[in-house]
Amino acid sequence: MKLYRYLTGPDDVEFCKRVSSALNKGWELYGSPTLSFNGKSVIAGQAIVKEAEGEFSDDIDLPNM
Repeated sequence: MKLYRYLTGPDDVEFCKRVSSALNKGWELYGSPTLSFNGKSVIAGQAIVKEAEGEFSDDIDLPNM
């Protein structure tokens, strides 16, 4: 099965660490990052995907895959 996540958060070092952590768990970048402004700070977004064994279920814990 193919899994999909979209990570978002303030464009800071913590966001970069979250993306790096996911990459080191086997996730791959999907498309280009996005940036938006909420009137207070810049918000970054990055889609990631991962191939995994099994069938999809609503019980899948995506952040810990």
